[in-house]
Amino acid sequence: MTRARTIWLALFAAVSVLVAYQTVVSAAEQSAQFIAAADVPTVAPGEDVLAGVAVVPLRVRSQDYRRAAFGESWTDDNDAPGGHNGCDTRNDILDRDLVEKTYVAISRCPTAVATGVLHDPYTSLTIPFTRGNQTGAAVQIEHIVPLAYAWDQGARIWTDALRVRFANDPANLVAVQGQANQDKGDKEPALWMPPNEAFHCQYAMQFIAVMRGYGLPVDALSVQPLQQAAHTCPVG
Repeated sequence: MTRARTIWLALFAAVSVLVAYQTVVSAAEQSAQFIAAADVPTVAPGEDVLAGVAVVPLRVRSQDYRRAAFGESWTDDNDAPGGHNGCDTRNDILDRDLVEKTYVAISRCPTAVATGVLHDPYTSLTIPFTRGNQTGAAVQIEHIVPLAYAWDQGARIWTDALRVRFANDPANLVAVQGQANQDKGDKEPALWMPPNEAFHCQYAMQFIAVMRGYGLPVDALSVQPLQQAAHTCPVG
């Protein structure tokens, strides 16, 4: 291969990565709105719920994934209701998703949830929440599109700032039973769906919306589970 051809191919690869990244940034600006457990989306007859989402043959698990690439901890730089209020994303999502809440001021957060009740969308269980290292683990903040899955599907080429934004995006977060969160791990829809089948519609539509909003492709094995779940949505 000539030196000129080698340089041309290197430039082409660099431009391709830049274009892909710019597309992701643009798409992320249109991040999905969170679909609450009580808000059941509708699907039009014949609607392609995966329109605008690329499909790749397989999820190829990366050996270089690290949670720290998405930020060391929760931030206050998010768009949750009441965001930018001194409370980090975890506290904002607890406030959004729990009911019958009481509050306590901690650190810079004047309205951290002290106690509350979660009507868990993943299991349909009612779970009491009390702030604390042990009791607080009963309710966890779950990434609908797992961070490791996003990394494998393309987030590895994002900037650190975009990965932090993704990890703290309320549209990709939901309070759930701790055990359900652990059971899911970083599994894609081909390998895991919520035990509560009544929530499959919301879960699939939110998963798809996040993937679309961030320009991430879904693996082919997850297409059918997502479509089947979306077909449980009411016809709109």
